[in-house]
Amino acid sequence: MRAYLEHLPVSDTASWSLRDRRLDDAIPFQWHHHPEYELTLTLNSRGQRFVGDHVGTYGHADLVLIGPNLPHTWASRAKLLADAPHVALVFWFRGAWIAGMTDGTVELRPVRDLLERAQAGLAFAPETGLALMADFQDMFGLPPLQRLHGLLSILMRLAGDATARPLSRAVPQVVQGGRSRLDRVLAHLHRHYAEPLRMAELAGIAALSVSGLHRMFVRHTQTSITRYVAGLRIGEACSRLSTTMQPIGLIAEAVGYPSLANFNRQFRALRGMTPRAYRRMFAPRDVVGDGLKTP
Repeated sequence: MRAYLEHLPVSDTASWSLRDRRLDDAIPFQWHHHPEYELTLTLNSRGQRFVGDHVGTYGHADLVLIGPNLPHTWASRAKLLADAPHVALVFWFRGAWIAGMTDGTVELRPVRDLLERAQAGLAFAPETGLALMADFQDMFGLPPLQRLHGLLSILMRLAGDATARPLSRAVPQVVQGGRSRLDRVLAHLHRHYAEPLRMAELAGIAALSVSGLHRMFVRHTQTSITRYVAGLRIGEACSRLSTTMQPIGLIAEAVGYPSLANFNRQFRALRGMTPRAYRRMFAPRDVVGDGLKTP
């Protein structure tokens, strides 16, 4: 499966798009990208979030701002309220359009700075998602002009939010052709990162030589394939360490490290602590509630 270029809905009455997405069964893994910014608030759902080389868990009121052409997807594991759907409230807007307003408006400079930071994806605290939940929901009943005002108001609030944290270490560059080659490689890595890394196989997927593959990958992601895969593996390990009581050795093997010693070294290099210390940071807690209601 390759990361596909998503074509977003276009309106004759608005400069940007929004969607109230409701899924009864699951949020499926659909690895994709698009040239627009995306602001997504996910409700009544928990699972894994993939953004660039980031892999992490998400829960109710997950709020993320994603930059242009940054591959991403969510993949749910469960609903919090079984009789209600998974909900994703999604806003999309073009960089050139928003830049036309922020570059020439002193009052909107914080939004411009926010969008620059969002190139690699930004995740906000669940408390921020909960605080903005009503604003997101109300947007779908507003006329176009009031929606525009509402979007700018939300972006201004996010611009001043100190909880925002970057997600991906790899930031996509402007691609002139060859996007499908990179997408094929990225999709394969996200599906098979726990397996042994075979450069010849990846080169074949990209229809390039091994050296050509390396040059393309570094040029467009600003990191090497080896480091990118390590980020995916350690990201999945963090997800398991924080949400399960699986033995650390089992987690290491499941994410692609047969050697526990090697896993510990890689984990410390990327997270600055041991897997055991990372697990101790997460106390069991019930994430149901805090504003969750049947939509």
